Amino acid sequence: MKTIARKPHNAPPSRDTGPRINDRIRCPEIRLIGADGENVGVVTPERAVEMAFEAGLDLVEISPNANPPVCKIMDYGKYKYEQQKRESEARKKQKV
Repeated sequence: MKTIARKPHNAPPSRDTGPRINDRIRCPEIRLIGADGENVGVVTPERAVEMAFEAGLDLVEISPNANPPVCKIMDYGKYKYEQQKRESEARKKQKV
């Protein structure tokens, strides 16, 4: 018999903090910035994800409140690392 681990019923729902990436981007169209920083234009998210996978990178939502949302083709791991580094520097400067 196999045991299945479950979440407790009173646990808060898990939230995804941070930008949406790849297939989590749900809108009819997005403004795309390429991996080299060039403005590709307004495309569908499906086409943008295809372009990102062809380049071996991720599609990351940079500005979700813009109309249409701005997304960039980049390495998500590197982006996340740089954000953490920036936050760490800000915390160091805040204490001084």
